[in-house]
Amino acid sequence: MSSEAEGRFHILDVSSLTSRPLRSTLCTEDGVRIEAVYEPSGASVTDTAVVLAHGFTGSADRPAVRRAARVLAERGAAVVTFSFRGHGRSGGRSTVGDREVLDLSAAVRWARELGHARVATVGFSMGGSVVLRHAALERGTEGRADAVAAVSAPARWYYRGTAPMRRVHWVVTRPAGRLVGRYGLGTRIDSRAWDPVPLSPVEAVPLIAPTPLLIVHGDRDAYFPLDHPRMLAAAGDAELWVERGMGHAENAADRELLARLGDWLTRA
Repeated sequence: MSSEAEGRFHILDVSSLTSRPLRSTLCTEDGVRIEAVYEPSGASVTDTAVVLAHGFTGSADRPAVRRAARVLAERGAAVVTFSFRGHGRSGGRSTVGDREVLDLSAAVRWARELGHARVATVGFSMGGSVVLRHAALERGTEGRADAVAAVSAPARWYYRGTAPMRRVHWVVTRPAGRLVGRYGLGTRIDSRAWDPVPLSPVEAVPLIAPTPLLIVHGDRDAYFPLDHPRMLAAAGDAELWVERGMGHAENAADRELLARLGDWLTRA
């Protein structure tokens, strides 16, 4: 199933879907085509869908994303995964957290068009910053989220305090780095600087309430130290989980954490 030329989606009754994944191409408000996958819940038909936003250089078909989707589906929610612009089979170029809000909004709206009355979002790393900004910017619209979880998310932009983040900045800002991103990491990155600089994650958090918000972070995250989740949680009405022994993002999220996330997202 593909989106219509003007960006609308076919409306389906969830109860009519089979247990097999449904693939679609969505169109964002700025005309970028995004690949997306819908997986019904393995437990039962439910009115809740979880939209999963991957990290930088990820995609809908990466093993860690597929594993997370399977575990979340086992907890009683349908799951929508998608590839951000510039990633996987999606079009466009990555803006590293800026216009990706439009990609997430398209996926959330698709979940609602499929018949889900309640849609929660969970994002990892870059995807975590996107779900926070999306929740602040899409309040009161059909693209809104009913519950939000940000895992391994940065609190502020331009952070270079760790060696992994200095490497990320080299990939994003240098021509040679963008070549590595394209041919080595499968990620096409926009060469233009942000103009204007988008709302930061920590600035977004106070705007999210009363939507339930969960911040999750590992105490062994090599990219963002614990001052990032603490700053996010302190900025608004948020629940904070600091996970012992956990590293960074979806690759470090074990089955037990994903199951707890699924329970929180379906019940929050």
